[in-house]
Amino acid sequence: MAAKSNGGRRLVAENRRARHDYFIKDTYEAGIVLTGTEVKSLRQGQANISESYAAIEDGGLTLINAYIPEYKHAGAFYNHEPRRPRRLLMHKRELHRLANAVAREGMTIVPLELYFNERGLAKLKLALAQGKKLHDKRESEAKRDWQRQKARLLRERG
Repeated sequence: MAAKSNGGRRLVAENRRARHDYFIKDTYEAGIVLTGTEVKSLRQGQANISESYAAIEDGGLTLINAYIPEYKHAGAFYNHEPRRPRRLLMHKRELHRLANAVAREGMTIVPLELYFNERGLAKLKLALAQGKKLHDKRESEAKRDWQRQKARLLRERG
């Protein structure tokens, strides 16, 4: 499966579940520190960030539990560990803002998209999010169904 392209950005992985499980408050863009085989594997469009999250460790931001499979054409010595923690690169001001929100308000940092930007650099779109309760999920699902039904009715009438 190759990476999807839209307007100069090549989308590699998307976390669709995040918008269902969390209220998205704010989004940020972060760079990722990767090894050569990880980049090659990402260019083939192979990655999964649906079960991953970001945490503040040792004064920096780390992506935990993101799955980037081993590159098939590299030897075992040169390959990487698929679920290793990866360092994320952000401005200090943004990092402090995230750290304060996580510490004070009990929010979490969730990855939304992994993509290559126009210059060919791997970027991660992060969201500052708050978890939804079961009744919130039902409410948003009902709202989405109503919007779909309303659009269907408008299409039928005219």
